[in-house]
Amino acid sequence: MVDLEAAGPVLRAQSIELPSWAFGNSGTRFKVFAQAGVPRDPFEKVADAATVHEFTGAAGKVALHIPWDEVDDYSKLAAYAVDHGIQLGTINANVFQDDDYRLGSVANPDPKVRRKALDHLLRCVEVMNETGSRDLKLWFADGTNYPGQDSISARQDRLAEVLASVYTQLGDDQRLILEYKLFEPAFYSTDVPDWGTALTHCLALGDKARVCVDTGHHAPGTNIEFIVASLLRLGKLGSFDFNSRFYADDDLIVGAADPFQLFRILFEVRCGGGFADDSGIAFMLDQCHNIEPKIPGEIRSVMNVQEATAKAMAVDLKALGEAQQSGDVLGANGILMDAFDTDVRPMLAGLREERGLQADPMAAYAASGHGERIAAERVGGAQAGWGA
Repeated sequence: MVDLEAAGPVLRAQSIELPSWAFGNSGTRFKVFAQAGVPRDPFEKVADAATVHEFTGAAGKVALHIPWDEVDDYSKLAAYAVDHGIQLGTINANVFQDDDYRLGSVANPDPKVRRKALDHLLRCVEVMNETGSRDLKLWFADGTNYPGQDSISARQDRLAEVLASVYTQLGDDQRLILEYKLFEPAFYSTDVPDWGTALTHCLALGDKARVCVDTGHHAPGTNIEFIVASLLRLGKLGSFDFNSRFYADDDLIVGAADPFQLFRILFEVRCGGGFADDSGIAFMLDQCHNIEPKIPGEIRSVMNVQEATAKAMAVDLKALGEAQQSGDVLGANGILMDAFDTDVRPMLAGLREERGLQADPMAAYAASGHGERIAAERVGGAQAGWGA
């Protein structure tokens, strides 16, 4: 049984940030698939995020992607979010879709292109100021495809210079979150390919720079929970981008491919104090719902994180510590497996009902008719999607 005294406060306070782009049309690199009822502007994206929060009670923020979520008045968008019961969260910068970025953005050998990328990043800091956002999350598609194409070390110098320029513009309560990715679209060398590179740059920048762990951005077999534990130990874990992958950066619903991995990651979060109010970790989803409906896909993702968190909180730390200290290998592993095998769904259903929510958010949404209503209402105009 889950110890509610330990798990209850964590689960009641848990907030999982949603990505605005998850509600737009997306697809494979060959085709983007359109769905009925998809948002036509950032306000409708915010409304969809608010719907996920309405049914789960655990998704009180929505992250924006600039320029995909450009509006004339960000304070108006922030007020709209508050009116719908949520807040605007992380600002994500896009410096990977313009033709000028064919050879990179912040590490491009052309100083004019680097200046263009820097100007966009500084504009994103202004958006943070207008929305009241704490975090600027940066992912760069920069790298090379062929040996000799560019200087690997010079690209690191250029990257460091731009990051430093952005860092100096942050407010006292703002942070720079640097994301890494093993490969794609750069296939020979990627400028921020791993957590060590991201950490090195963050350490050079200062206390307001932290690392983002995207669970889909690793080679098969990578021990992601080791990375999480290490960054927590150093106080440098800034955020998660939760998703699942079978092969590479699949951006599938988190916990779908390997729920045991998600449990192991969140257990290390618990051990490292990551669920504490002052940890500063943003638990965010980063997913593309290509063939499944958008809002239910996000609801299922939130529920999967809740369930993995509850199981992580079910681990008997005292018994585990005694087994580890005595060298009881199978006993220690058994304690962890007992927690993973615990059915936490009844407990989570009870916590939802305690807050006036339906016990099963998926069933409640399906019965609400909301998906059918927005499909009928959102006719005309350009649907939001990749690049829009």
